[in-house]
Amino acid sequence: MDVDCSNDTSPSVCSEEASGPLAVIIIPSLLALSTVLVVTLIFCSLYTNKQRRQRTTGHLTNGQQSVSLTADSVSTSNVQAALCPWEIPEECVLESLEFWQTGRYGPICKGLLKNRDGASSAVVVKSLRDGPNQPEAKEFVQWVFFHATVCKHENVVQMLYCQTKRPPMYLVLDAYNPGNLLHFLWTLRNTNSSIADPLQNFSERSVFLVAKQVAAGLDYLMSEHRLVHGNVAARNILIGPGLSARVCGLGVAFRAREMDSAIRKRATEVPLKWQAPERIIMQLSIDRSDVWSFGILLYELITLGSPPYPELEPLSVLPKLQASYRMKRPENCGGPLYDLMKYCWMWSFKERPAFSAIIKLLESSLHLAATNPVCVPEVIDVFEYNRKAGLLS
Repeated sequence: MDVDCSNDTSPSVCSEEASGPLAVIIIPSLLALSTVLVVTLIFCSLYTNKQRRQRTTGHLTNGQQSVSLTADSVSTSNVQAALCPWEIPEECVLESLEFWQTGRYGPICKGLLKNRDGASSAVVVKSLRDGPNQPEAKEFVQWVFFHATVCKHENVVQMLYCQTKRPPMYLVLDAYNPGNLLHFLWTLRNTNSSIADPLQNFSERSVFLVAKQVAAGLDYLMSEHRLVHGNVAARNILIGPGLSARVCGLGVAFRAREMDSAIRKRATEVPLKWQAPERIIMQLSIDRSDVWSFGILLYELITLGSPPYPELEPLSVLPKLQASYRMKRPENCGGPLYDLMKYCWMWSFKERPAFSAIIKLLESSLHLAATNPVCVPEVIDVFEYNRKAGLLS
């Protein structure tokens, strides 16, 4: 039967037949449009994530300034602007500077920093050779900026001031006395154990306390900045009052993060006896490579600075490790500490603990650590140490 759409008594039938063709057009169109929008959003998200991965994620924020720490960071002048709050005030004076050693960018000196209130503190000053016209000037400013960005944890070396706007350019770091952990361990040999100074009464328990702080510093570098230290060793740890410890020696981490692949390979040239197998074989440097080196550091601590693998030449270490060789349990070393060393020295990096897990293991085993002073009677001969450690060039 035909339906007359002009009939006011059948509005529903007329509406259904009139809207049918319109629905056929609109609904597929809406579905197609929504599909296009979803696909577009997915591609935009993938592109954004790719761009984010290609940039380094570290940032330094001072007031309202925020500058990204990337390999292709904007101009040196912009980085210098971000460093303004770190520029050394005129009322602060560096005094009694003495040459200590030559660094990558120029001389490194030890001295005193006289503050506004007249108090003095021990500092290390790393300077750029020959002023700001050197080709390395831009890299040096990035090196200073790297410290300003990264050194924000109690167990990482502390940056105090810098000077980048006029020559001479330099970076001022807290010296943190007594200073270098390796040298400190050497001084403990043949020390009278009756001395009341807690720095001198160095026990296995002390090893646990220092190691926990180092692990905390390394965990911070990885979790907050995605940084692999790359050169974990007693020589790159600072020891301070009350056996407080700070991670230093960030040069390898900086160069691996900032430079091209060729320099990254050169940056991995650290002594073989501290390197994880995957680093020696494949130049692969990851956080679990630092864990292997941390195990070597534990050995250094409990032996008061003995060289690792003292019976092996550096080039023979890898073949021995491949044959499942590991260093024997040192004297003064309890079972839990040695078990942690072996855990750090698992051949597969996937089986090694993360630093967050190491911290928990050290905390849970602290009550088992011996409290009598570690005794190692042999005096260190520095030349012989360097030879056995593979530090001689």
